[in-house]
Amino acid sequence: MDIRPIRPAAARLFPTAHRVTALAGPPARPAVQAVLDRAVADGGLPGVLAGIHAPGGRWYGTAGVADTATGRPRGAADHFRIGSITKTFVATVMLRLVAEHAVSLDDTVETWLPGLVTGGGHDGWRVTIRRLLNHTSGIFNYTNDPGALSVEPTYSPRRLVEIAMGHPASFAPGDGWEYSNTNYVLAGMIIEKAGRAPLAEQIAAHITEPLDLPGTYLPTGDDETLPAPHSRHYTALHDPSPDAVVHDITEMNTTPYWAAGAMVSTVDDLDRFLAALLGGKLLPHELRREMFTTVPTHDWIDGTRYGLGVTSLTLPGGTELWGMGGAIFGSWTYAYGDRDGSRVLSVNTNGDRTTGGGWDDPIAVFTDVLTAEFTRP
Repeated sequence: MDIRPIRPAAARLFPTAHRVTALAGPPARPAVQAVLDRAVADGGLPGVLAGIHAPGGRWYGTAGVADTATGRPRGAADHFRIGSITKTFVATVMLRLVAEHAVSLDDTVETWLPGLVTGGGHDGWRVTIRRLLNHTSGIFNYTNDPGALSVEPTYSPRRLVEIAMGHPASFAPGDGWEYSNTNYVLAGMIIEKAGRAPLAEQIAAHITEPLDLPGTYLPTGDDETLPAPHSRHYTALHDPSPDAVVHDITEMNTTPYWAAGAMVSTVDDLDRFLAALLGGKLLPHELRREMFTTVPTHDWIDGTRYGLGVTSLTLPGGTELWGMGGAIFGSWTYAYGDRDGSRVLSVNTNGDRTTGGGWDDPIAVFTDVLTAEFTRP
């Protein structure tokens, strides 16, 4: 992992807005573009990128920079890390294996990974795959132990689960809801057993190759790179202070996140994936119904309910959207659309904190972007 402080002079580039709007044809989105511009000029984000697929065509808008050292503007084709949107890909692969009768949502973790989930109130016999995918397992979230993730150079999935097993379970399986990255590490391990191939290969075979998503993949091994073109990723490492040092963390070992949040993509690929998923091109009807059966969330994102790797999000005005958000150091992303996938929007920031504009974090920026698009006349 390469963590470099950015030069103070580079930080002055943040308020500079650069627009790359629409390919010829699609209707203009002045309200969306205005939010992007304010996110940089007032919100202090280095750069922001949005892509929209709608019946009128594709639209792209950017503001700010991809690289604070050079001033290179964000581009519509930028690659970036998508964090927990990885979970939507993993859940989709799992459900496709269910469709092939390779696994069942009612199978237990103990059936597939014997002896791994045990101790401290954890019971692999009581945790089903469904409970992994909708975060009702009660399994401790290993990323809540940051100290354990700063010791080793790389982490195997089994080691991540072992970190979680060193803590008490949050609740008995099925008795609550809590977002836990451990759930999706376990899901990825089950996919590898049931599908008899590495998770990265199964994501490619089930999703990215059939849909022709050339910029989307799960890194393998300790690959720290991003393909060109890409934005630099800037993080304050959770330091909320006004004078926090901002670090360039673009080259990053993502083995601590794997099936929970390590994938790379682009806004165009995310839009195409989400449109296909919502539009019924990836799963049969009965499994789409399973995926979009939601449970209430707690102490998480306002207005959300959680399904199997997807969320429903109700905007302040009452509009309901479907998709997922993801955050990883220096890169925050939302991908949401109408229930039928007719209109989808993906948006990414290459910084993970806001410093003004009335926004507490990039999620608030994303909410304003979605509101500008999905509640317009």
